[in-house]
Amino acid sequence: MCRYSADTYKIHYVCLPCRVTTKRRPEQRPQLCNRCQEHMIDAGRDFAAPRRRDSPAWRALGAVLYAGLDFHSCGCGGPGFRPRTPRQVRERLQVAGRRGIPARDAIALSDPYEA
Repeated sequence: MCRYSADTYKIHYVCLPCRVTTKRRPEQRPQLCNRCQEHMIDAGRDFAAPRRRDSPAWRALGAVLYAGLDFHSCGCGGPGFRPRTPRQVRERLQVAGRRGIPARDAIALSDPYEA
């Protein structure tokens, strides 16, 4: 049985400029950052934030979230592969350009050269 179907779990929201994450209950209104009052991005229930000082990891996270990927799943197998470094993002975007794959699909590949 899926883990998230049995109970209500909080969702991780991310503010990329402030490098802040919060867990809040899902609501219809937009979530605002406590620091800058900008809209936060819904990252999903399976999100694990990088350390605030890890700039490369935050750049990679921004590329993942702006590509339209998130960390939602039913709780059984996780959301799948998500790059954690800018190098991993660059490799996947290069493969996407060469092969004509949409960037969102290429970023989600665990091994871009097997696509």
